[in-house]
Amino acid sequence: MGLLLLLAFLMFGAATPVPPALRAFSSLHLSSSFSSRPAVAMKYSIHYIQQKVDHFGFNTDKTFKQRYLIADTHWQKDGGSILFYTGNEGDIIWFCNNTGFMWDVAEELKAMLVFAEHRYYGESLPFGANSFKDSRHLNFLTSEQALADFAELIKHLKRKIPATKNQPVIALGGSYGGMLAAWFRMKYPHMVVGALASSAPIWHFENLVPCGVFMKTVTKDFRESGPNCSETIRRSWDAISRLARKGTGLHWLSEALHLCTPLTNSQDVQHLKDWISETWVNLAMVDYPYESDFLQPLPAWPIKVVCQYLKNPNVSDSLLLQNIFQALNVYYNYSGQARCLNISETATSSLGALGWSYQACTEMVMPFCSNGIDDMFEPNSWNLKEFSDDCFRQWGVRPRPYWIPTVYGGKNISSHTNIIFSNGELDPWSGGGVTENITDTLVAIVIPKGAHHLDLRANTAFDPTTVLLARSLEVRYMKQWIKDFYASLRRKH
Repeated sequence: MGLLLLLAFLMFGAATPVPPALRAFSSLHLSSSFSSRPAVAMKYSIHYIQQKVDHFGFNTDKTFKQRYLIADTHWQKDGGSILFYTGNEGDIIWFCNNTGFMWDVAEELKAMLVFAEHRYYGESLPFGANSFKDSRHLNFLTSEQALADFAELIKHLKRKIPATKNQPVIALGGSYGGMLAAWFRMKYPHMVVGALASSAPIWHFENLVPCGVFMKTVTKDFRESGPNCSETIRRSWDAISRLARKGTGLHWLSEALHLCTPLTNSQDVQHLKDWISETWVNLAMVDYPYESDFLQPLPAWPIKVVCQYLKNPNVSDSLLLQNIFQALNVYYNYSGQARCLNISETATSSLGALGWSYQACTEMVMPFCSNGIDDMFEPNSWNLKEFSDDCFRQWGVRPRPYWIPTVYGGKNISSHTNIIFSNGELDPWSGGGVTENITDTLVAIVIPKGAHHLDLRANTAFDPTTVLLARSLEVRYMKQWIKDFYASLRRKH
């Protein structure tokens, strides 16, 4: 069960430790000198707006400071546009620096860039240090409240910066942020002329897609990255169990895997398996064609590097696990700085796992399962009751698995317009995304050799042609939206 719960928090990877059943992880603190990611730390200014804690009730006037960033180097008052990043589950500066696409196209679109931080993440905490104290304080952490924040922020900007008043706004986001970008266009079409929803699994909800689709894609990535790679991983689970049952097995596993904390019981072994599984999932998401440090410092095409150590499934249990260690070491110690592997950590601490675990326990209920046949993982069924009980123990709330399809339409979204859904074929989240055109203006762009929101990252010399073409097409659609907006404006005047 543990892995299913972990994956529910894996929109970008996870962060700060959370109590056991709803555990998520934060990064190993490796060398800060690793700097070859294609992120764009450009010039921006930091601002704050007072937002209502509750946009939909009238019982409280309480407000909080929402942080947002503005970059206007290439913005033009005449014929310009606003690219509005719908912030997701983490610190907005981190997302700003990892969304190079917006910086790359700003000049061409004469665009002001706005990066809005999502409530309850980064510095945008409605109740300050008490924001995660209990479910009463967390009651206002919903996608609907976040979208209302974005709408109020755009209204605020158009008042504060008069030249933006008659300019088109385009929403952009990746992963959960991509879902928000799409939903923002659906719910506030008068605010944004269109949306680019990258790697946005808007259909990864109850009864919309099979629960096993995610793990199948992860497995496919490993199977295609090296001979016998996925089969070696599939066989590792039983090998771990057999070794753990031996007299000195726990000690041997702890030593062979260089774990910071030794394994002491069967719960620790399950935790170890969950951690290894999450590592393979993270690698599938960030299988980028160049060195990066989005979740961890990694080489180019990291799964290919990992699979070099996983070529032979037909070896002894002990040798197989030594090979698994070498593979894990690619993910956790590419910088060469880690002294041991910490099975409580898998990804950057810039992401907010506490907030996301609450969201996964309320609205964002994403079913995951595996069967060990169509995928390389241990069999794990989706059990909503068990999930709900874990959520209740953790937060005192019960999930509403059908609410997101109810409020945003599920697969019945053909009445909306001007949304680009982009998905990389390597990205496990693509299984819950829109991968075929719905109408002429609800369009899907599928990117062969593309991992998680690769198209939103900065242009590099290592990008496959497929992602260059995808970005070019995205810009073409956005230019058309801008052109249509100004044509409509001229007709009105």
